[in-house]
Amino acid sequence: MAMGGAIWWCIVLYLAMATACCSADPKSSFDDNFSIMWSENHFKTSEDGQIWFLSLDNDTGCGFQTKQKYRFGWFSMKLKLVGGDSAGVVTAYYMCTEDGAGPTRDELDFEFLGNRSGEPYLIQTNVYKNGTGNREMRHKLWFDPTLDYHTYSILWNSHQIVFFVDKVPVRVYKNADYENNFFPNQKPMYLFSSIWNADDWATRGGLEKTDWKKAPFVSSYKDFSVDGCQWKDPYPECVSTTTQHWWDQYEAWHLTKDQKLDFGWVERNLVIYDYCKDTERFPTLPEECSLSPWD
Repeated sequence: MAMGGAIWWCIVLYLAMATACCSADPKSSFDDNFSIMWSENHFKTSEDGQIWFLSLDNDTGCGFQTKQKYRFGWFSMKLKLVGGDSAGVVTAYYMCTEDGAGPTRDELDFEFLGNRSGEPYLIQTNVYKNGTGNREMRHKLWFDPTLDYHTYSILWNSHQIVFFVDKVPVRVYKNADYENNFFPNQKPMYLFSSIWNADDWATRGGLEKTDWKKAPFVSSYKDFSVDGCQWKDPYPECVSTTTQHWWDQYEAWHLTKDQKLDFGWVERNLVIYDYCKDTERFPTLPEECSLSPWD
């Protein structure tokens, strides 16, 4: 994979984080940025408060969300996923306009789908606009995400949404130059993460069930970083002047040359499922499938 793209993003992020007015300190405590959504007794932190653990057992899972909501920006977290036999377990890392699966929500999803020991871990991404999703993609990873922490990030501006794994773009979701029903860019979103049981669909379509004898299943997190437009009612100033911020300047509207090389490698080697190529499910493909991620 190309290294230039990764170096470019490191420089951009360093400069942005040094000057941003609405960014989170990666060394800040959990309580500075997040609230527990449910099952506080399934949440723990390291002694220094810098690593956060969510656990799932046959009673319940756990989840947290940011105290602030944002419209556009760069959102990043390091995760280490459940190791061993984690069939049926889903760790979700996502952005959403509300707490709960409301009928008109906008949402940007990373979902990490558990596996039987020795089988590949899959990531599923999805995009919702006004409650409509069904825009799934699935990818393999080029590493074991249970052995160490890896960085999962979302770039969101009015031109594109890009899902990154360790600064490598794995999915590009473009906007059109007209009002549409597929690109979420009007509503501010919180950032969430959770761990939960989804053995009715997550592993081999639900054929592999969660082995509760292996519980508790634990995912861990650290180094949350956000550089975005923090929402303030009724309409934050930064949203109307987004070109002042690196994440909505021209260079962030498209993939760079080196990012395109990395993205091409992902497309050739890691894509397991792409809804835009599923003509059985969609005899008429959704309109956004005609937009090129390369433009």
